Formats: sequence, C-alpha cells, structure tokens
Amino acid sequence: MVADIGSGTGFLAKLFLDAGCSVIGVEPNKEMREAGERVLEGHRKFVSREGRAEETGLGSASVDLVAAGQAFHWFDAVRARVEFRRILRKPSWVALIWNERLEIGEFLVGYERLLHRYSGEYARVDHRRIDAQRITDFFEHRDWKLDTFPNVQRFDWTGLRGRLESSSYAPCAGDANYETLMRGLRELFDAHQLCGTVDFAYDTNLYYGTL
Repeated sequence: MVADIGSGTGFLAKLFLDAGCSVIGVEPNKEMREAGERVLEGHRKFVSREGRAEETGLGSASVDLVAAGQAFHWFDAVRARVEFRRILRKPSWVALIWNERLEIGEFLVGYERLLHRYSGEYARVDHRRIDAQRITDFFEHRDWKLDTFPNVQRFDWTGLRGRLESSSYAPCAGDANYETLMRGLRELFDAHQLCGTVDFAYDTNLYYGTL
C-alpha cells in the first residue's frame, strides 16, 4: 500500500499501479486531484482523497510506503515527518522523487534565465535548493540513499508551452509577466528547435530511507 503525497495528475501513482501496488493519492488541490482521478479511473487499486503532507487524513499504520514526486519542496518537513511516521507501518519507508533540470546547452540556459526574470515564484520552489543537508534533516540523520537516473523530455512548441504553463511557479494568463514570458519562450524555441522540437535534460533523483 503506497501513499502518494501530492499525487497531482497521477503520473507517479501510475508507476506504482503498473507494478501491482495499491495506491492512495493524497492531493490538496481540487483541480489537480480531479485530473488524477480521470487519468487513473480504470485502476481499481487507486483511491483519491483530499489531504496534504502534514495532515493526510489516513489511518495510523495504514501504508507501507510514502512517496512524493515533485512535491517535497511544498512540505513543512518537520510536520510531514511526524505525519508520515504516524501513517506508516514499520520499517517506515519514504521515497522522495523529483526531476532536476540540467543547464546543458544554450536552450536550457536561456530557459532558466527566462524563469528567473519573469517568474517571481521560481527561485522559491526550485528543487536545486534542496541539498543533502535538508534531506539528512528530514530523515533525522538516519541512513538514506540517493539514486540518480538520466531522463530526457522532447517537446514541440505546443508541448513546451503547456509544460511551462502547467508549472506551479509560472505566471497565469492575465498576469503582468505572462505575455512577455511567452514571447521570450517562443523566441527561444525558434532559435534552438531542431526538426520542430527541443529537449529537456534532467537528472531524476530518488532519495529513499526509513523514518
């Protein structure tokens, strides 16, 4: 039994479901939660509920693994640790997963500059701000491990625009910086696309251990 905390649109939950696990998706945002329910509606081992890392609403000792994909930066780490210990069965495994975008080549360097210039939220939620000490503090100096996997996403213009607009830190249509950011993104895409696509290079980081 896996508790996917900050389950969003269900991408991480689907990996566990495909592996045969039962998954409880815990998501505070109504629109994201409903999108995940639509994506995973054919999976009988998936249930969804409103909740957050600090207050999941799950029963004590009710799950075998807590997992979080692209979500740990939103957590109050101290309160989340207490809650995870409550809902986990021993030995209390936790897996924290996110993609760290690499600044490789002119396109990705330019993309990073656009975000810092036009997204006031970006610097606050950038996963690269989460260093080994923050992970060590979360696991309270117990042994934890990191595995890293290379990962590439390829986008046409529509996909690239959708990828940015779906990011929590992106300004919304109508915001002061939205149109300027999108014009800059289009210019960046046109300058660096190859056969109509651009690549995002990532390291997918998997931090795991017991609480």
